[in-house]
Amino acid sequence: MTLSIGIVGLPNVGKSTLFNALTKKSVPAENYPFCTIDPSVGIVAVPDQRVRLLSEFSKSAKNIPAVIEFVDIAGLVAGASKGEGLGNKFLTNIREVDAIAHVVRTFKDDSVIHVANKVDPTGDISVINLELVLADMEIVSKRISNIQKDIKKQDKEAISEEIILKKIEKVLEGGHLAIDAGLNEEEKFKIKSLNLLTLKPMLYVLNVSEANENIEIDFSHMSDMWVKIDPVFEKGFDDLIKKSYVLLGLQTFFTTGEDETRAWTIKVGSTAPVAGTAIHTDFKDKFIRAEVINWKDLLDSGSYANARAKGFVRTEGKEYIVKDGDVIEFKI
Repeated sequence: MTLSIGIVGLPNVGKSTLFNALTKKSVPAENYPFCTIDPSVGIVAVPDQRVRLLSEFSKSAKNIPAVIEFVDIAGLVAGASKGEGLGNKFLTNIREVDAIAHVVRTFKDDSVIHVANKVDPTGDISVINLELVLADMEIVSKRISNIQKDIKKQDKEAISEEIILKKIEKVLEGGHLAIDAGLNEEEKFKIKSLNLLTLKPMLYVLNVSEANENIEIDFSHMSDMWVKIDPVFEKGFDDLIKKSYVLLGLQTFFTTGEDETRAWTIKVGSTAPVAGTAIHTDFKDKFIRAEVINWKDLLDSGSYANARAKGFVRTEGKEYIVKDGDVIEFKI
């Protein structure tokens, strides 16, 4: 499973510089707005020392880490929801990703143009979020209008959907993101096809650029939904990648042996048969049982034989919820 995170923000906040440093993939990063027209995609390994340790334990011929897909999306500007600065195209690109890394410039540098001619992190965040809100408001309003005929026919699904849409509409009209509407998983599933921008998980990425003067900004109210990075000196990347992984609701289980040690990416809460589909789709239907041990228990035991003797290796069935760090051998 590879899920994608779109790197967004105003022009010249350091998105492409970050992307280049993250992926070592060559994309334009010149100092002028709209240099990036089409999104570039890069696959980034998730830093995880457990892969190396398990590989050494098994004397594996190779090891394969978990990965995240980062998408470099061109800069949005005020009016993007109405088509300003190729806004419609860029908003479409954002709809195609699973989560958003919102890059915010917190440094002053006269040699790097700011589209608003001043560095104002809080204001920049408001500009981007407002454009996402306005774009979603248009979609929600249109959908409410389109289902009115079915509502008049007392269609239960349409009535249920309208209740959800009205809840979202109220939040958007207040200038807030749809994710703040407090929808449960069932409600989110019912309106999933709308692919709302402001329902996507968002991580604020503060570009501090230590080579220049920084603006003070208090992000404490955003809990753990932000991270500091310096794309020029390539600092904070491990933290960014790990938080992005968590933001997407992902976790890792491992397989290990002489051929390879591999980190497999699954959604948090996956059962053993569902987790097995990360290896092969047949594993779900053909699943019999799973032999499971925590990665550290395995290493501390010194061998599978010792781990079994100590009772660390467990046999789990179809209902088992896989935990992060499980080493699993599937039986089919």
